Amino acid sequence: MEIKNYDELTSLEIDTLREIGSIGTGNAASALSAMLGRSIRITLPEVRIMGYNEAIEWIGGPEAITAGVLVGISGQINGIMLAVQSLEFVNLVLNSTLEENIQSYEELHDLERSALVEIGNIMISTFINALSGLADVSIELTVPSLTVDMQGAILAVPMAAYGGQTDYLMTIGGNFICDGEEVPCRLLLSPDIRSLNFLLRKLGVMDD
Repeated sequence: MEIKNYDELTSLEIDTLREIGSIGTGNAASALSAMLGRSIRITLPEVRIMGYNEAIEWIGGPEAITAGVLVGISGQINGIMLAVQSLEFVNLVLNSTLEENIQSYEELHDLERSALVEIGNIMISTFINALSGLADVSIELTVPSLTVDMQGAILAVPMAAYGGQTDYLMTIGGNFICDGEEVPCRLLLSPDIRSLNFLLRKLGVMDD
């Protein structure tokens, strides 16, 4: 039976999405490790279905400044995916690729922004490729864009796009472990309701 909102998901459907999130983030960690040439693994990710306000608090609060790489999803699944890049994550990337660190996002210039977009795009693409393979669906991605803003403003994008259909989104969070240090990893996936129903049917946990 089709759902009309995320809060109608059954425990089996949520568990299936959790498994997708776990596999996707594991693949993203492997891709990041290969890209940066460093040993990187991820802690067991926490996958939850959250309301927008709860999700904003979960990633640090609405007024915290952060960087986010945003990609639009289309094809058999439509929606938005966002990779939230904390300052610790940014410095992990910049130290590995450009041998530099920053104290604030204001220090980001074109070269640094380009590196962050590339890394965010690889993480999202790897996650989506895992999802596509597991569910046997065709998914296309738009050109990624980097935004540096308050987290509430960044999350307003998926809210504006799909807030009329749902007030919930799928949040995936864990920590990358590199050289014994943990760096936060936050991914947010917001498929529209039609796409969510289609995905769950393809995964075999929803009847036609």
